[in-house]
Amino acid sequence: MVRIGHIELGEFPLLLAPMEDVSDPPFRVLCKEQGADMMYTEFISTEGLIRNAEKSLKKLEFFEEERPLGIQIFGADIEVMTGCVEIIQEANPDLIDINFGCPVKKVVCKDAGAGILKDIPRMVKLTSEIVKSSKLPVTVKTRLGWDDNSRNIVEVAERLQDVGIAALTIHGRTREQMYKGSADWTLIGEVKNNSRINIPIFGNGDVDGPQKALEMKNRYGVDGVMIGRASIGHPWIFREIRHFLETGEELAAPTIEERVSVCRAHLEKSIAWKGEVLGVLEMRRHYTNYFKGLPNVKHYRNLLVTEKEPQALFDVLNEIAQLSLENPVTV
Repeated sequence: MVRIGHIELGEFPLLLAPMEDVSDPPFRVLCKEQGADMMYTEFISTEGLIRNAEKSLKKLEFFEEERPLGIQIFGADIEVMTGCVEIIQEANPDLIDINFGCPVKKVVCKDAGAGILKDIPRMVKLTSEIVKSSKLPVTVKTRLGWDDNSRNIVEVAERLQDVGIAALTIHGRTREQMYKGSADWTLIGEVKNNSRINIPIFGNGDVDGPQKALEMKNRYGVDGVMIGRASIGHPWIFREIRHFLETGEELAAPTIEERVSVCRAHLEKSIAWKGEVLGVLEMRRHYTNYFKGLPNVKHYRNLLVTEKEPQALFDVLNEIAQLSLENPVTV
């Protein structure tokens, strides 16, 4: 049984990665329904929380059915970040997660996200102060290091554990790599198999299907995996991995009817949560994967990513569903 503080996550939990403009409540609910064991919010600026910025405060909201859920924060100022702990606790999540891994320039240039990997003592100090301030378990998500000359995650993991974090997720790339190349799980395995480490270690990076998840479990001994980009437009990945881990057999792919049904529900939830304009716009990144492999899909996909009116989008989805009834196949 894997535990984060008081939270029981079962055997080899599957975590949904926090992804900006992707892992919002509508998408998280769908992933939960498909078997994700732990959810995280999009990362939230602590500066925004302190200023009561509407966008940051909105990201604190979640549905009860998403639990267990962690609110992920990023920032660089110790006083600001510790000052946000009470605000976060009022939102009543299950844990607080600190983002020390985001590689994008606008975050890194403020010494937040992966930017803090250039100053490990400050990273440890900041983490320590948040742990002291929080009544909730505190976890961290980070990378192997800043670049190939500072792949110091084994030492960093020990130091973060020593100041009281309850779990650690490691993305198998350096900040310099961004999302390029292949994730290197070797050091993730070293952290997990370090005799000094006794907290759960989750691996992240390039887990794109059941076989890869099983390989990472068996080869590196991680306590679970976090799945990001492979879940976009494909929330079924969680049930596919779970089925494969339990039976050794691949689960049948979702039918086109199911893809249409879940996509429609996603669009409905997105519009209800964000309003028509933003709800429609932020769904566009999901459509390609929802209908990947469908014959003659290009025309419909182009409509889905250009139409602005909700009813027009629902009409397109109905057309796709009708096609599947006329030519029943799985993809």
